[in-house]
Amino acid sequence: MAEENEASSTESLEKKDTEKIEREPEEGIVEERVYVVPLRKAWVAPRGERAPKAIRILRRFIERHMKTESVIISNEVNEAVWRRGIEKPPRKIRVRALKDEDGNVTVKLAGGD
Repeated sequence: MAEENEASSTESLEKKDTEKIEREPEEGIVEERVYVVPLRKAWVAPRGERAPKAIRILRRFIERHMKTESVIISNEVNEAVWRRGIEKPPRKIRVRALKDEDGNVTVKLAGGD
């Protein structure tokens, strides 16, 4: 019985080790920053243009702060902006910006949202 417990505990340790390997940061990431992007200016636009305006504000904010022109917004960020429809985007959004060696910035939703 004790041998079975030892075997199962070593299996769980092996699984944990492989999980750690999978969680290592992606290679090629040069810089990672977390921003709270204010989207309140999107609410100045007409109701039918607010969510697209919020996406443009987010893109310009990341371009300005990460000093790049190529910004890729992930689907999860896009869905977070559009969650309540075109008329009611969020007032602000917390994102994680990842810059790779080529200068491309990928914007993902930050944890804790």
